[in-house]
Amino acid sequence: MKNSILYALIISITLILASCTANEQKSDAYGNFEADEIIVSSQTNGMIGFFNISEGDEAAANEITAVIDTIQLSLKKAQLVTQKDIIRAKNKNIYAQIEVVKEQKANAVRELDRFEKLLKDDAATQKQLDDISAQIKVFDRQIQSISTQGTSIGDELKSIDIQIDQINDQIRKCYVVNPIGGTVLTKYANAGEITAFGKPLYKIAGLSDIYLKVYVSGDQISSINLNGKAEVLTDTQSGEMKKHEGTVTWISDKAEFTPKIIQTKAERVNLVYAVKIKVKNDGSLKIGMPGEANFNVVR
Repeated sequence: MKNSILYALIISITLILASCTANEQKSDAYGNFEADEIIVSSQTNGMIGFFNISEGDEAAANEITAVIDTIQLSLKKAQLVTQKDIIRAKNKNIYAQIEVVKEQKANAVRELDRFEKLLKDDAATQKQLDDISAQIKVFDRQIQSISTQGTSIGDELKSIDIQIDQINDQIRKCYVVNPIGGTVLTKYANAGEITAFGKPLYKIAGLSDIYLKVYVSGDQISSINLNGKAEVLTDTQSGEMKKHEGTVTWISDKAEFTPKIIQTKAERVNLVYAVKIKVKNDGSLKIGMPGEANFNVVR
C-alpha cells in the first residue's frame, strides 16, 4: 500500500515538473495578425446602380466592383459632341469663304498686271490702276478678317475638347475599380443608395500575405534585424502549435507601453517595441488571430 502511494506521488511530481518545464518554453513575442486594409471610396456623386460584391467575397485587382449613375454625364457629353459638329460645319464655311476671296484677289492681280501693261501703252489711266490696287488690299483685309474667325472657332473647338475630356474623366470615376486583389472585409453601401465624393463603399484587405504584429522588450530588440527570418506559431484544434516561416518587415523606432492584451517574455516589462512579421498565408491565418514569434531560430 505504501509503495503504491509512493509510486503515485512520484508520477505526480514528474508530471508537475514536466508541465513547469513546458511552460518555461515560452515564445519570444506575442501578438495578433493584421493585414494591409484599404477603404475604397466613391470618387463622384450619384446613385449606385451596380454593386456586385459582398462581405467575404474575393475581389481581383482592377475588377470593376461598382458603377455609379452616368446618365447625366453621358447626356452632357452628347450635347458637347453636337456643339462640336456644329462648330466644325461653321469652320468649313469659313474656309470656303476664304477660298472665294482668294479667287477674287487672284482675278484682281491679273487685272492689275494687264492694266500695268496698258498704262505703258497709254491705253489705261493711273486711276484705274490705283482702283485695282485698292481692291486687292480690300481682298487681303477680308482674308485676314475671315481667318481670324477661323482661329476663334479653332480655340472654341479646343475648349469643347477639354470639356469632353473632363466629362470622360468623370465617367471613368463612376466605375469603381478594385485597387488590390483580396477579401472584402466590410461593405458600407448597397446598390440603389445615393453616394457622394469621398464616401466609403467597402473595405478590402489582401490576405495572401498577412502580418503578425508583436511586441518585444528592449533587451530583445537588438537581436532582431529587418528582413531577418522569424518562426511564427499559431494554435491548432489538436492543441499543437503550427509553424510558419516569416520575415521581419518593420521594426518600430519608438518604445511604447505594453498593450493590455499582449503578453511579453518578461512580465515586468513596461516599455516594448512593435515588430511586424510578414507571413505567407496558406488560408488558415485570419485577421485578429493570435500568434507567437521566435526570432533566434536556426534554419
